[in-house]
Amino acid sequence: MRLPSCRAVATVLLLSSLLAGCSLTAPRRVSYEPEEFDSTTTHTRSYAANEAQTCEAARRALLSQGYMVTAANADLVTGRKSFQPAAEVHVEVEFRVVCAREGNGRDGARSTIAFASALQDRYGIKKVNNSATVGVGAIGSLSLPFSSSDDALVKVASETLTDERFYDRFFSLIDRFLPASAEGKPAEAKPAEASPVVTPRPLIEAPLTPVPLSPSRG
Repeated sequence: MRLPSCRAVATVLLLSSLLAGCSLTAPRRVSYEPEEFDSTTTHTRSYAANEAQTCEAARRALLSQGYMVTAANADLVTGRKSFQPAAEVHVEVEFRVVCAREGNGRDGARSTIAFASALQDRYGIKKVNNSATVGVGAIGSLSLPFSSSDDALVKVASETLTDERFYDRFFSLIDRFLPASAEGKPAEAKPAEASPVVTPRPLIEAPLTPVPLSPSRG
């Protein structure tokens, strides 16, 4: 039986090490849900109102649910709300509503489309150990660890909420805060009711009766 030469053994070992290195350094494929852009109803809703009325209704809807409004104008509203689902978990939801003119309806009324998006940030508590620096003469300084530690919030996840029921409830709440006649038309002034005209009665002239003078007493 012929034994392999040293050069062949070295070549096999080199190839094995290269393959092992490639397997260790190969990038891992991240599994994620691809963006299909097939739905236009989850984050949008149309209202028979102008932009200012729609964004004002969105601002009131967020305020009614405990959101802290950070910006509000005629075409943009943003708000933030904090949650504590667990002892060491902190969640913040940032809501953003953009109001854009969509066009006029069949009856000429103004129409606005509202774009809503909620971003959820999740934070976890991370313990940070404290250390002290002590100066020791000619040696220099030494860092000695403390036994205590400080807790700090660190962002661990961030995602855009895509639950259709979540946005349906929000859009329904906007509809409740819209004015009854949300067309941007000023209310027509009613004509003042005319007060009845009173015709003055003609004056009746009565003849004056002369009063007899009594004779003066002498």
